[in-house]
Amino acid sequence: MLNAKEIFAAEGSKAVSLRLISKAELASLPAALKLQAQSLGFEASPLSLMPVLSANGAVQEFLVGAPSTDADPFALGAISSKLPPGTYECAAATHLTALGWALELYRYDPFRPAEAKKVKLVLPKGVDEARLLREVDATFLVRDLINTPANILGPDELEAAARKIARAHKAAITVISGKKLEKEFPLIHVVGAAATRAPRLIDFTWGNPKHPKVTLVGKGVVFDTGGLDIKPSSSMLLMKKDMGGAANVLGLAQMVMEAKLPVRLRVLVPAVENAIAGDAFRPGDVFKTRKGLTVEIGNTDAEGRLILADALALADEEAPDLLIDMATLTGAARVALGPDLPPFYTDDAALAASLNLHGMKENDPLWQLPLWRPYYSLIETPIADLNNAGAGGFAGSITAALFLCRFVEKAKAYAHFDIFGWVPNTKPGRPKGGEAQAMRALFAVIAERFAK
Repeated sequence: MLNAKEIFAAEGSKAVSLRLISKAELASLPAALKLQAQSLGFEASPLSLMPVLSANGAVQEFLVGAPSTDADPFALGAISSKLPPGTYECAAATHLTALGWALELYRYDPFRPAEAKKVKLVLPKGVDEARLLREVDATFLVRDLINTPANILGPDELEAAARKIARAHKAAITVISGKKLEKEFPLIHVVGAAATRAPRLIDFTWGNPKHPKVTLVGKGVVFDTGGLDIKPSSSMLLMKKDMGGAANVLGLAQMVMEAKLPVRLRVLVPAVENAIAGDAFRPGDVFKTRKGLTVEIGNTDAEGRLILADALALADEEAPDLLIDMATLTGAARVALGPDLPPFYTDDAALAASLNLHGMKENDPLWQLPLWRPYYSLIETPIADLNNAGAGGFAGSITAALFLCRFVEKAKAYAHFDIFGWVPNTKPGRPKGGEAQAMRALFAVIAERFAK
């Protein structure tokens, strides 16, 4: 696996130049170079490459077809996978170019090892190296966690990953399981009760207690069968990624701690496997939550909001200045916005505006959906305070968000993110597989919001 520091070279390093050229500029090249382009069929189409050779036959530069004006900001960096080994520099490169360069080179290869491609980029002028390395390392961490098969990454291993991050930054960590979990966090317990791998709540804190409190909650369902409302096999194939919220929260926490932001950070990860056995929870069961609200189970495959509810209730008890939860929660969000655009929900207009702004700046797009209160009627039930799935199948992502809102009262600002955590088809800087979503945007928002 590549280390972020191995991907970049210091300014001034000996490097082959990458020169952007448009189709219009192709006609003004020196005659010899124009002839070479014609012989190679190089027409300066977006992101096409042509080596320019010196008199002794060595490559002295590459001509690169200029990307279109509406191209993905990672597109120029994504040529890293097309270049031969070496060190390169590009006068047109930006922070997002460098980030795309690194993220394009990621591979998950523990079961089919391959030598990492040694393609380095000279750090573009003005790029904050520390920030860039934080983003690359955190994204690689998130991708590794999500891509790891569920037989290898269970609640134990997710806990170990959290402990490693906490230990690296001297964060205080506790893990609640067994009878204590059953008593204090009944929903986390019931969702994980049927699995042979025990459920737990991972809880770590870092930073000065006097600083603003930022709490991150991540859904850690290491595999989701759907429970007794079992998923069809086609829907179960990607369920190793159902801990994508936890992975993104851990990546974000790592970035916050490495940057030493002036916040008191708390991370909560309810880690469970939603399995099937004689002690699995059933449709129609009713449970009392940590908050005291009662929940009727409308569908055992709507388990993510259950474990988040107990974790959010705990987080809310200390009235954090900012409370964020991230979860691979609903297929409805994918139907509405597709795999690349995670919806978020918040009543805080300033927070929403900041998230939208930084999502665009960081090439980490987000889209706000409404907390439409009239839809509370869809998750009402005559025998409990809430139903976890509701009836009718309408507005599934919104009703899930509304369900979670019932467990947050004291937090000064709250946002829920319904992420996919997966790239179904390779894109520039985003190979097929597990993915960090909303993480960079959230880091930028937290840094800006609590900078003072």
